[in-house]
Amino acid sequence: MKVVDHEPHAWFLLEDEEALFLDAACNHSAFGYSWLIELNAEERQQFAEKGRPYIDWLAQDIHNGAPILEISQSPYKNRNRDRDLGPRVREAFKVWAEAKTP
Repeated sequence: MKVVDHEPHAWFLLEDEEALFLDAACNHSAFGYSWLIELNAEERQQFAEKGRPYIDWLAQDIHNGAPILEISQSPYKNRNRDRDLGPRVREAFKVWAEAKTP
């Protein structure tokens, strides 16, 4: 798992073999969290066609849906992969941050 792109305070795009994952930063009032999804075939196609602007939009769409809330109707609500991939993602963040530090 490795970080392939990043928008500060908004998202990280990660790659693991051929899979792409988006870790979107969500912030609702004083409560912040991240929501990790694997891009499905349609999202990967949109990313291939539109690039970073699509990832910006997707991260904002995740944020706007507030998928962490019990009453949320977000289409991303049941797609959070943090439980099974969180430790690997955090390790990828650490390696990425260390590589950026002189």
